Amino acid sequence: MDKIHDFLVNLDSYIGGHTWFIVLLLGTGIFFTIYLKFPQFRYFKHAVRIVRGKFDKADDIGDASHFQALATALSGTVGTGNIAGVALAIHLGGPAALFWMLVTAMFGMTTKFVEVTISHKYRDILPDGSISGGPMYYMKKRLNINRKNGKIIKVGAWLGGFFAVATILSSFGTGSLPQINSISTSMFRTFGVDEKVTGAILAVLLGLVIIGGIKRIAKVTSRLVPAMAIIYLIGALLVIGTNYENIIPSLISIFRDAFTGTAAVGGFLGASFAFAVNRGVNRGLFSNEAGQGSAPIAHSAARAHEPVSEGLVAILEPFIDTIIICTLTGLVLLSTGVWNEKIDNQFQQADMLFLEGVYDDTKTEDRIKLNNHLLNKETLEPFSGSLIIENGQIPSEVTLLCARSIAEDVSFYSNGELHTGSILIKSGKLQDELGEYMVQGKSLMHSAQLTTEAFSRSVMGGGGKYIVSIGLLLFAFSTAISWSYYGGRAVTYLFGSKYVIYYRMFYVVAFFFAAFTDTTIVWAISYLTIAIMTIPNLIGILILSPEIKRTIKKYWVDFGKEWPGVKLPK
Repeated sequence: MDKIHDFLVNLDSYIGGHTWFIVLLLGTGIFFTIYLKFPQFRYFKHAVRIVRGKFDKADDIGDASHFQALATALSGTVGTGNIAGVALAIHLGGPAALFWMLVTAMFGMTTKFVEVTISHKYRDILPDGSISGGPMYYMKKRLNINRKNGKIIKVGAWLGGFFAVATILSSFGTGSLPQINSISTSMFRTFGVDEKVTGAILAVLLGLVIIGGIKRIAKVTSRLVPAMAIIYLIGALLVIGTNYENIIPSLISIFRDAFTGTAAVGGFLGASFAFAVNRGVNRGLFSNEAGQGSAPIAHSAARAHEPVSEGLVAILEPFIDTIIICTLTGLVLLSTGVWNEKIDNQFQQADMLFLEGVYDDTKTEDRIKLNNHLLNKETLEPFSGSLIIENGQIPSEVTLLCARSIAEDVSFYSNGELHTGSILIKSGKLQDELGEYMVQGKSLMHSAQLTTEAFSRSVMGGGGKYIVSIGLLLFAFSTAISWSYYGGRAVTYLFGSKYVIYYRMFYVVAFFFAAFTDTTIVWAISYLTIAIMTIPNLIGILILSPEIKRTIKKYWVDFGKEWPGVKLPK
C-alpha cells in the first residue's frame, strides 16, 4: 500500500500537483471572467430566477427541471470535499489554503457557466428519447481539424474518447472511493460501526437507486441536497457561534497568510505559499469541480430550449458549494483550533513515517528541519531496521511522524493487547502487510476525522459528531449517486447504453471495497483522476471561446425579444 501511495503521489506531482496545472485551471477561469465581463456577478440574480422556473416553457426538451439538474450537479459536488476536503486542505496548507479554495470558486463560477453552456449546446438525444451530454460530445462535434484538401482529422473524437475514459476513472476517484471511505471512517469513529458493515449496507442502497437512471437519481437528489445542506449548515453555525471569540482571528489568518504561507503553530509544522496555493486550488477543484467537466453531464439532461440558460444555472454551484459551505467548514476548523492540535486517534499506516534520531517540535531548529522535509526542501534520514517494542512503547532513538506532525503518547497493539516484540521498518515505513498492528497516540488529524472532532467543540458537545456523520452520509452518498450517472454517460458515449448496467455493477462493488481501504490511498487516487479529466475539458473550452461568446450574445438578443418586459442584466 505504501508503494502504491508513493507512486500515485509522485505521478500527481507532475500532473494535478504541478504548477502548470494550477496556472491552467485558474488561468482559464480568469480568462473567461475577463473575456465575458464578469458574468458570475452580472448574471447571478438572473440565474436564481431561472432556477425558480421563471422562464420555463412547456415544450422544453430534457429529462429534468432546472432545479433538479442543479440539485443533481450539486449532489455530485457537495460531498466529502466540503467536509473532509476542506479539512485536508487546511491540514496540508494551513488557513491560507482556504483562501485559495475561495479564489478557485470565484473564477470557477465562470468556468462552470462556460463548460455547461457549450456542452448543453451539443448534447445528443438517444433513440430511447433520453438525453446524453457532456464535454465529450462538444469535443467530438467541434474539435476536429478540417484540412484544406477537405480531409477531416478526427482529433475531437479522440479527445472526447480520452475525456470519457477519464470520466469513468474519475467516477471512482471522485464519486465512489473517497465518498464511502469518508462515510465509513466517520461512522466507525462516531458509532463504532465496522467499515465493512457500512460499506455493505450503502452499496446495496446505492445499487437500488442508480439502476433507475437519471429520473430516479434527480428525484432522490432534489430531496437529499436541501435536507443535507440545512442539517449541516445549522450544525456549523452552532459550532462557530460557540467559539464566536475566534471568528475574527480565524478570518484574519485566512487572508493574512494567503501570500506568505502559514508559519508553524501548535502541532502544525508550517506550509509555504506555493504549497498553500497548490492544495487550496486542488481541493477547491475537488469541492466544486469547476472545469472538471462533470456538471455539464448532469445539466445536459435539463429541460431547456437553448443552452445558455442552463449555463447560467451552473453559476450557482461553486457559490453554494465552496463559497458558502466550504467557508463554514473552514471557520469551524479554525475557530475551534483543532487544525493545529494533536488529538488522540488511531494512526493510518500511510500517515506514519519513522525518522532516524530524535526531533522536538518545541525547538525552532527542529521545526525548520521537519518543515523543510515535508516540503521536500530537505530530506531527513528515514529509519530502517528492527525496532524493539516493549509494552507498546517505541524506543526513544527514533521519531515517529504521523499526519505531518510528531506523534506523542504512541502505543502499539497486536491482537488487542499492548505489543511486545520487534517490528520491521523499511525506509521509514512500518512493514505490516497482514494488518497485525494497531497504532494509537496523539497527532494532527485530517479529512473527515478532523471535522468530526471540530463539531464536538460546541454547545452540542459530543452530539456534534452526529451532525458530521449524518451530513457526511447524505453528502457523500448523494455524490456517489450522481457520479454513477456521469460514468454511465461516458460508457454510453464509448460503448453504447447496453453496457451501462455492467459499469453500474462494478461501480457498486468498488464502492463496497473502498469502505475499508486506506484513506490516504483513496485521496491519492482522487488527486490524479480529477486532473486527467479536467485538462482536456479546459483545453476544449479555451479553443471554443469565440463560439461560446457568440452563443451567449445571441441568447440575450433572443431573450430580449421573447421577454420584452424583463429587465436584462447590464
